[in-house]
Amino acid sequence: MDNGSKNNTESEGGLYVCLNSFLGFGREHVERHYRKTGQSVYMHLKRHVKEKATGAAGGALPRRRNGKVFLDLELNRDFNGDDYEYEDEAKLVIFPDHFEIPLPNIEELPALVTIACDAVLNAPSPYKKQESDSWEEEIQVSKHARSLRQQENGVRIPPSGWKCAKCEMRENLWLNLTDGSVLCGKWFFDGSGGNGHALEHYKKTNFPLAVKLDTITPDGADVYSFDEEEAVLDPHISEHLLHFGIDMLQMQRTENGHHTDNHVQPRVSDWEVIQEAGLKLKPVYGSGYTGIKNLANSCYLSTTMQVLFSIPEFQRAYVGNLQRIFDYSPLDPTQDFNTQMAKLGHGLLSGQYSKPPMKSELIEQVVKEEHKQQQRGISPKMFKALVSKGHPEFSSNRQQDAHEFLLHLINLVERNSSGSENPSDVFRFLVEERVQCCQTQKVRYSQRVDYLMQLPVPLEAASNREELIAYESKRKEAEENMRPPPEPVRARIPFTACLQAFTEPDNVPDFWSSALQAKSAGVKTSRFASFPEYMVMQIKKFSFGVDWVPKKLDVSVDVPDFLDLNRLRATGLQTGEEELPDLTPPIVIPEDTRDSTTNNSLESPEIDESSVMQLAEMGFPLEACRKAVYYTGNMGAEMAFNWIIAHMEEPDFAEPLAVPTYMEPDLPSPSLPTTSALDNHPPEESISILTSMGFPRHHTIQALKATSNNLERALDWIFTHPDCEDESEAMSDTADTEANDNSFSNANAHSDSSLSPDQDLSSPRVRDGPGRYELFAFISHMGASTMSGHYVCHIKKEGRWLIYNDHKVCLSERPPKDLGYMYFYRRLSSC
Repeated sequence: MDNGSKNNTESEGGLYVCLNSFLGFGREHVERHYRKTGQSVYMHLKRHVKEKATGAAGGALPRRRNGKVFLDLELNRDFNGDDYEYEDEAKLVIFPDHFEIPLPNIEELPALVTIACDAVLNAPSPYKKQESDSWEEEIQVSKHARSLRQQENGVRIPPSGWKCAKCEMRENLWLNLTDGSVLCGKWFFDGSGGNGHALEHYKKTNFPLAVKLDTITPDGADVYSFDEEEAVLDPHISEHLLHFGIDMLQMQRTENGHHTDNHVQPRVSDWEVIQEAGLKLKPVYGSGYTGIKNLANSCYLSTTMQVLFSIPEFQRAYVGNLQRIFDYSPLDPTQDFNTQMAKLGHGLLSGQYSKPPMKSELIEQVVKEEHKQQQRGISPKMFKALVSKGHPEFSSNRQQDAHEFLLHLINLVERNSSGSENPSDVFRFLVEERVQCCQTQKVRYSQRVDYLMQLPVPLEAASNREELIAYESKRKEAEENMRPPPEPVRARIPFTACLQAFTEPDNVPDFWSSALQAKSAGVKTSRFASFPEYMVMQIKKFSFGVDWVPKKLDVSVDVPDFLDLNRLRATGLQTGEEELPDLTPPIVIPEDTRDSTTNNSLESPEIDESSVMQLAEMGFPLEACRKAVYYTGNMGAEMAFNWIIAHMEEPDFAEPLAVPTYMEPDLPSPSLPTTSALDNHPPEESISILTSMGFPRHHTIQALKATSNNLERALDWIFTHPDCEDESEAMSDTADTEANDNSFSNANAHSDSSLSPDQDLSSPRVRDGPGRYELFAFISHMGASTMSGHYVCHIKKEGRWLIYNDHKVCLSERPPKDLGYMYFYRRLSSC
């Protein structure tokens, strides 16, 4: 693959491979590489595609022709399969005169050149090697798949209500593909629990293959071979499942055949509605209308990048600076993030890889009565390899969460934008968090950086609640009687209810009140301290099931085209509010070393005994109930009950209430150690690691302090704060250790720094403005969890909606805005 564009050997100019670095370049970039490096000898690889002759055998293409191997050099088969054959051509090209020597006349060349040429022709693709390291590529086709004999015993598997034939297990169930037995697993394959009845069944019958029931989707299923003792692939899985009444292909077309699980009933129509199946969608071509090939479950990446490169700031940062980025790229551009972003952006926006079919091709399709998709899209293998390098999830070929990938990519953009425009600035905003102690009513305000808004889904607010209750009753009845479930009912949630749930206070677990100097009940509310240029909104459709697999809520949300968030603007400390003392929690002293007089220094506190008795009647220890009511400020049994649930695992849960001595903020207790300035000094080993990378000592100390001594986040902080104060202005080590009173609380794992409110609100890195927005894109997910299924995106361009479904780009007829997962809004200019 060309390191400067999206060319490969099938492109018009072919591919030039440098015989020194073995990097590939297109015709328009090879001379740039020659000028930059002085390397003058390249191998020119060109593939000619032609229609197969009548009677040609289909199937896999030969890997060797005339003693030359080319097919591992990114020479993928034509997207349409076996209708074409290939003729590969190789030449040696010498610059600057572009002198050509046809190959395979390598015997006439110097020995060193001959070795290099042979290495190129026989080298396996680095992407093949990368894919072999992923989880999917380790799975081999089972030796039993082709020859598996299935019993004609009339067994038909219902779409739900499964349980083990030997016990009452309803989780981790496996369908034996020989006799249709449904039995529980044990510890193999996915780590789930069970009684091992599936394995026992194999030992008695020697029936080798089983499929995990809750993994069956239109894309495949998890298959295990007891004989081979590993997860395997079954190329005939659809036929083997159809034998027991499970039609995988029908799952994508009709609701009656779709797999459902015992917790969430994902409608099969999701696949139809979101992909706009059944509609004659008109393909579009040209700049901005280029699709992306799916690289084994890479649709989460494709949809995210399509949306990002529809944003002018990303277009300008990478495609607008294309020549500068290419001119100053390192000698190995495959490892340069900006080069690969520019290359991908150019592939999507140039229009060179999205051209309508020739008139002759259209006539040929009509004659052959074929209606094949002409769009091929670009293949972002090099980009995916770079952005996923070292990441435990994205480096695999498994399906991933588009929301998590967006945050990962923003992190990479931040790291690689030092000294240049940072396009991810358009997403950054500040969140004001207000925490209140329920007992003293005192408050604390803090701020953090965030990049997207997560909206909860309050199922209790569904507008069709009665219909949902009736459906759930019918579903349970069908499950108990082993009958097919009724047609699923999707919950319809008003967007206003989601927004209201976002503004509701949340309980703060393990809240330590600095006013009480003890654990208490605390509530937190969040508001916008600034509004970004582009607001990304995620509908929180996913939760974890009992097996720790993400499950998706089957909901429809009436997301609006225009959004006004101005009423959620933060207001700061209000008149009459009293701030919590700025004290840190005390060091925990072992129970046997505590001064027993401390706990009895106050008279017995006032406690709502009626709430205590309500909780005690539920079976909780009396002293625990007293503590719960006390620490929640006598705010009722419900609030105290939440405290009990959060603290019932603590060793002193049932111990008598111990009321600490109340200390004035300015009079520290002699029995509690105070925190000195030196206590906040980062570890020297962390400072040494960062300074060894070339960063100034004062800068590394500031970064570590701002990120609670987290090395990875501190490195991000340094990259995102290049304009830090000069070392000449930095104070001594002792001064550097003074507490930073203006730091924000970093509640989110993806928050990039602790920042001063005054500093960032006045900085161009936070593009504050009115909170009125217009929807311009959304990403939708099909499937039962983030680890399976498929993503597509819809983007509004030039006043019309388009659907981007992997390599296919078409005009959208019915954009399913109510079924989206992530929504992208741009600020309205006329606010």
